[in-house]
Amino acid sequence: MPQYNPPLRDMQFVLHEVLDAAEELKLLPRHAEIDADTMNAIIEEGGKFAAEVTAPLNLSGDAQGCTLDRATHEVTPPKGYKEAYAKYVEGGWPALSCDPEYGGQGLPIVLNQCFYEMLNSANQAWTMYPGLSHGAYEALHAHGTPEQKALYLPKLTSGQWTGTMCLTEPHCGTDLGLLRSKAEPQPDGSYTITGQKIFISAGEHDMAENIVHLVLARLPDAPAGSKGISLFVVPKFLPNTDGSLGARNGIFCSGLEHKMGIHGNATCQMTLEGAVGTLVGEPNKGLQAMFVMMNAARLGVGCQSLGLTEVAYQNAVAYAKDRLQMRALSGPKAPDKAADPIIVHPDVRKMLLTARAYAEGGRALALFTALQIDKMLATDDEDERKDADDTVALLTPIIKAFLTDNGWIATSHCMQVYGGHGYIHEWGMEQYVRDARINMIYEGTNTVQSLDLLGRKVLGDNGAKLKKFGKLIAAFVEDEGTNEAMQEFVNPLADLGDKVTKLTQELGMKAFGNADEVGAAAVDYLRVVGHLCFAYFFARMAKVALARQGSGDPFYTAKLHTARFYFAKLLPETAGLIRSARAGVAPLMAMDEALF
Repeated sequence: MPQYNPPLRDMQFVLHEVLDAAEELKLLPRHAEIDADTMNAIIEEGGKFAAEVTAPLNLSGDAQGCTLDRATHEVTPPKGYKEAYAKYVEGGWPALSCDPEYGGQGLPIVLNQCFYEMLNSANQAWTMYPGLSHGAYEALHAHGTPEQKALYLPKLTSGQWTGTMCLTEPHCGTDLGLLRSKAEPQPDGSYTITGQKIFISAGEHDMAENIVHLVLARLPDAPAGSKGISLFVVPKFLPNTDGSLGARNGIFCSGLEHKMGIHGNATCQMTLEGAVGTLVGEPNKGLQAMFVMMNAARLGVGCQSLGLTEVAYQNAVAYAKDRLQMRALSGPKAPDKAADPIIVHPDVRKMLLTARAYAEGGRALALFTALQIDKMLATDDEDERKDADDTVALLTPIIKAFLTDNGWIATSHCMQVYGGHGYIHEWGMEQYVRDARINMIYEGTNTVQSLDLLGRKVLGDNGAKLKKFGKLIAAFVEDEGTNEAMQEFVNPLADLGDKVTKLTQELGMKAFGNADEVGAAAVDYLRVVGHLCFAYFFARMAKVALARQGSGDPFYTAKLHTARFYFAKLLPETAGLIRSARAGVAPLMAMDEALF
């Protein structure tokens, strides 16, 4: 059975030694009282919860899965899930970064990011139940009416109720403009909603007393396409004005999906038969409101793969140090044993270091982005808010796609380290691979994220957001330009920054002539920019480690080794990606469809 140790030291390193998060947060009136000791204490307790409460349920929950009673439409999650959720609520964890006006603790989002990384390492399937609730909270907090906020937000904040997002239908996934669910207005101002939704994570369960579904549907006079979509809040049980539960609503689970992974989460087919809902936001502008939840979910999905990368790495390292196979090519390293541990073999080390680098780079990027969200939400400075908002918008598709692609690579590598044992359920590694695969698909496939990055976030504003982030990199390069010890990190960072600028300009010019050029280059482009982000943060981390390696703490030595590995073995991937992006659309579209 796999084990999990929360990476507290690395989290604290990124928060306090690289990002100086406590001091950054103190500049925001809402977080003026925060300090590093408080942040560390919260993360430590969160790590204990993840390791001791939810991690032991991961393997068994995967094997058991969820059960649907077709007569009652009730879903029972795996054994222990409900009890773990009760402990989660009892500990006040749902309220961590929620608004105090609705019972929240008002703590920074960056702490929530640390906590959710650990939860996802411990048990991604379980974590999806409260994770989706937080997205529903965000959407209603931003776009709900005062009445909706007063009714739903305290219950979501406490964890007494959970939430979902109901978007996908059998005939439409990413293209929500095709959805058919109907909403009929009623004399009392409510709506009756009819339709079919699929792939609804945490759509039905008995872990909380009510489930708050956010549902996309069309009004009778709605225009066609995405401009005719409205958003509705549709609870499982209709609440009374005092928050107590009333009648069962007409939304129910009509089937469970049989999936490759995340078996412990109830991925439901949901049927709405005259379900009562209330409008969120303005009519026909539901996508704007839902995007609050979708963007939160995209960051959350990146966090899922970050968590899987970390836990897969931890277990693969432990196995590689213990498993004896063959001798090192340069001669025995454990002559007192029948064979050497496999960690002596170069390619095993390459797989382990790849996973380690993707975990540490992803953590730095995710925590930096979470800190920008805190600034965006809490600053009184409009310029600072705009800059933070632009940075988050740019980095969101990168976190979703780059971290999930990396998670798939890393978990696959870690399973490979185990050899045949990695393919066997009891060791836990094949579950990480299966669970990681969905993260590249849902909440907008990684191709969609790539199109969003290149088409909307970069070319859509003539590179303004990218240039803002580029200025951070340029300033760092300028500051370290004369530091001889930093040249091995700064020079490749500066070189890649120049190449990204040139590639962006080239693709922009091509797109004027043929919009399909964006589609042909987008996936390669996102991965190149993802590496630019990682190179920047590894350079920043290396700077700190160089300054403190004299302390004798082996942590800094290990950090430098990981950074050097990243620059030597992973960053060079960008050369091939840039060449592929420049190859254009012709090799993809030249073949006649009949020849496929």
